[in-house]
Amino acid sequence: MHLPNPIILIESLERANARIAIISTGGGSAALAHLVSTPGASAVVLDAAIPYAREAVDRLLGGPQESYCSSRAARRLAMAAWQQARSLGATPEQAVGIAVAASLRTRQPKRGEHRVFVALQTLRATTVAALVLEKDARSRAEEEELAAALLLECLASVPQGAAPATLLQGRLRPGEKIMLEQATAPEPWQALLAGSRQSALAIGSEAEPAGDQLVFPGSFDPLHDGHRLMARIAEEIAERPLVYELSIANVDKPALDYQEIAARAAQFRGQPLWLTQAATFVEKLAIFPMSTFVMGADTFVRLAEPKYYGGSQEAADRAVRTIADNARGLIVFGRARDGVFEEPATLPAPEPLRRIAYFVSQREFRIDISSTALRREQLACEPG
Repeated sequence: MHLPNPIILIESLERANARIAIISTGGGSAALAHLVSTPGASAVVLDAAIPYAREAVDRLLGGPQESYCSSRAARRLAMAAWQQARSLGATPEQAVGIAVAASLRTRQPKRGEHRVFVALQTLRATTVAALVLEKDARSRAEEEELAAALLLECLASVPQGAAPATLLQGRLRPGEKIMLEQATAPEPWQALLAGSRQSALAIGSEAEPAGDQLVFPGSFDPLHDGHRLMARIAEEIAERPLVYELSIANVDKPALDYQEIAARAAQFRGQPLWLTQAATFVEKLAIFPMSTFVMGADTFVRLAEPKYYGGSQEAADRAVRTIADNARGLIVFGRARDGVFEEPATLPAPEPLRRIAYFVSQREFRIDISSTALRREQLACEPG
């Protein structure tokens, strides 16, 4: 097997004080055995996982994925690995998450391309190496070895703190090329991911967040016309300008990587956008006290659901009281579900939340747009 020398690699990573978690799904798993069988690996490699079934990947990433072999899937897995390294004691500066998402040769001929995506997550940057292999030019074992080599060579770039200069030199066939992308984070984004800062204004100014604002939180994946119409109506109702809020943290999913943050932030084109670490609504209130919040019907219902508070009804009740006491108001929009528009005023919700809510009727707002459907359309247009 023609893989990088594991002794040299482990010694280099140890000198760099790196602490690594690895996730390999659909290829590249040979790299794990190559590393952990090396003396001294336990000082560097904290965890390694092979979630081979889609259900295992879904459990790691918080739900079904639009694609299991893509740059986004690999980046999400790398962030899950980075957070796993953190949970096992690595500092933000030490933690390294690396992941492989691949679609390789199988017993039955594939209709699609043979692809490998390796994503590397550090506090400083998100890096992705993407390779489309010449179809049926190698055996499955040869493709596996190539995926493992790509993972190890990306890992070897960690001590240098920069994107890999050359990868798989002399190993590729004519027409094969590795596409390399790296998003290096500004200091405020790094502080957010490290948890040393709770908010950072992505666009606009260096001002600190304040209370008594009109705030529209969301994942905005993607930002679409429905969101824009909601913002415009909310500004008319509240008679003030609106700011958007995007949390890089999520209750049951990996944090957003830097490429993802940059892509979502770019959608706002100069409109005020706060990046935060506020995964829960109570955390958002701590950053924007006594503010008015804009939300859809599904978010409004979730505010009181125990499953979003560790399954505790007591914690959910406590959160409802906190929201009712510390939010100036909630502007709630309905949505279409299975072709039927849900009037927000008819949604089940505790009375304390209903008292501070303004329910926008179907007459004032209706637009049937699905973020999931839009993501699928975008993915269908992306190469690889």
